[in-house]
Amino acid sequence: MNPLDEVIDDLDEVRADIFRRLGRASKDRRSAMHTPVIGTVRGDGTPSQRVMVLRAFDPATATLRFHTDSRAAKVDELGDGAPISVLAYDPAAKRQFRLSGTGRIETDGETADKAWNDATLFARRCYLADPAPGTLSDIPVSGLPADIEGRKPENDAEVAPGRANFAVLLARIETIEFLHLAHTGHRRAIFRLQPDGSWYGQWLVP
Repeated sequence: MNPLDEVIDDLDEVRADIFRRLGRASKDRRSAMHTPVIGTVRGDGTPSQRVMVLRAFDPATATLRFHTDSRAAKVDELGDGAPISVLAYDPAAKRQFRLSGTGRIETDGETADKAWNDATLFARRCYLADPAPGTLSDIPVSGLPADIEGRKPENDAEVAPGRANFAVLLARIETIEFLHLAHTGHRRAIFRLQPDGSWYGQWLVP
């Protein structure tokens, strides 16, 4: 049997496997789960989805961290707290994670400052875009200033103005739905965060 097809029949081990994979995905850009689909809800109630880069995962609080432009639509959709969903799939491992919880935006403070300082110059360059992301344009445009478009910034000073547009998106996960596709028989489970911080898991029929 292919090791990737081996199923886990213990709920605690399944949850541990989920957390391990999310932690690995936050550090390994080659991981399929490094770029999950993030879902929010617009002000008119319609769904909004986009692919984002997973920057960090804190297993102690089940919190995912992403980076975003503070002027982006999802910032208004989440604000200080709103429902969020995260969909991650690894075709090689045949595992799908459907995560849901509460997302919030932080533009200032230790978490945002550290995330900005840890980002590469090239990554920070993205936040120099003017006008804001989503602005209509008559021509194809990156939004970057002409003097920095097409090249890597040389120092912190060049990207410093972008800090005002930088924010972190924090997703506190409260429900995890797990699916593993296997030739021997699929496995599906759901985990819910309890008030005491523990997780309660149940098997589902795939």
